[in-house]
Amino acid sequence: MSVEILVLFIFVLAIFVGFEEISKVPSMLHTPLMSGTNAIHGIILLGGMLVLAAADTTLSRALGFVAVVFGSANVFGGFMVTDRMLQMFKKKK
Repeated sequence: MSVEILVLFIFVLAIFVGFEEISKVPSMLHTPLMSGTNAIHGIILLGGMLVLAAADTTLSRALGFVAVVFGSANVFGGFMVTDRMLQMFKKKK
């Protein structure tokens, strides 16, 4: 099995595992879960950057780019949701 197929397999497997994990979380816990996993998303972003830096094939570059884009969206979205959640607890003027 070539390295590209293995990388693609791991990428697709990560998508399915992530979807299954998030779909089992009750809706009341989505906001605290997102604020608590910003560090994990940062690690995903860093891993995508490392894959992109070490990429030597077009498939590896494409998967690294997708990982960086999705990781960035997760980090940004997580901080936006956390900020919105914290705004709800501030006193109104």
